[in-house]
Amino acid sequence: MDDIQVLGREGTLSVQNKVLRNTYAMLGMTMIPTVIGAFVGINTNFSWMMAASPIMLFVGVLATVYGMTWLIAKNANNASGVWLLFGFTFIMGLLLGPILQHALHLSNGAQLIGLAAGGTAISFLTLSAVATNAKRDFSFLGKFLTIGFVLVILAILANFFFQIPALSLTISAVVVMLMAGFILYEINQVVRGGQTNYIMATLSIYISLHNMFTHLLHLLMALMGNDD
Repeated sequence: MDDIQVLGREGTLSVQNKVLRNTYAMLGMTMIPTVIGAFVGINTNFSWMMAASPIMLFVGVLATVYGMTWLIAKNANNASGVWLLFGFTFIMGLLLGPILQHALHLSNGAQLIGLAAGGTAISFLTLSAVATNAKRDFSFLGKFLTIGFVLVILAILANFFFQIPALSLTISAVVVMLMAGFILYEINQVVRGGQTNYIMATLSIYISLHNMFTHLLHLLMALMGNDD
């Protein structure tokens, strides 16, 4: 009986390690369509869209993002899910266009983009190491993170109309910390067998990394941006 239990635990660990490896590999691959999308976004004129109807643009982006995540979830157990994930990451790269354009208009914009990318990568590696090696179960973070996410969405919607710079910076700072918590939670879920689908795991972690990079870059531009 003990031998069977040991074999069962080893089999479970093998599956969890495979999901984690596949998740990391897929994350690496999603950077390719993201970079391509970002390059297209940098060379796209978004100003006329914002001028025409910023609210409709905001709603359209939300509908596209949530629609794509729904499609990926529905196809997470077949090959279509992988291609949908690549399409989604291309779109997310494209959506980086406006903030990258803004950054590149600063004299030190390229350096700030590099700092944001480096900070996001270092944060991911650190949180990944903690999540995979810690004996503690971080599943208790789930409810707190969900509540925090809802509050942030409400704050973003409010600031969309009021345009308060201080609130915008506060939101970005909170989002960076919130996304760090999500990454820790999501990787720990894979390690502990709470998430067994690498496509869904990749999607969740990718969204957290995308948001962390975007808001970290926003903070860096506000605090260190040089218009000269």
